[in-house]
Amino acid sequence: MKLVPLEDRVVLKLMAKEEQTKSGIVLPDTAREKPSEATVLAAGPGRYDSKGKLLPMPVKVGDTVLIPKHGFTEVKVDGEDYMVIRASELFGIVGKSKK
Repeated sequence: MKLVPLEDRVVLKLMAKEEQTKSGIVLPDTAREKPSEATVLAAGPGRYDSKGKLLPMPVKVGDTVLIPKHGFTEVKVDGEDYMVIRASELFGIVGKSKK
């Protein structure tokens, strides 16, 4: 991938959703919801606060994150679809527990 995010932006790849229900009913494209989980493929260095201190990114490459249904930018690079969003717009990290 040739897309490097700036500041506190992350590049995401949507995770595929099931194309049929648990009972075996195949869902048409119009009935499928957009996935709400994505994988972080790249993360910017972070953003600077008002005093010039670099604030670290809350996510890293490989994290699975919860995303909003709207509010991101869709881009196509080398024929692949990606999303770019600010880290502050993400809802959370899936499977990560606070120690």
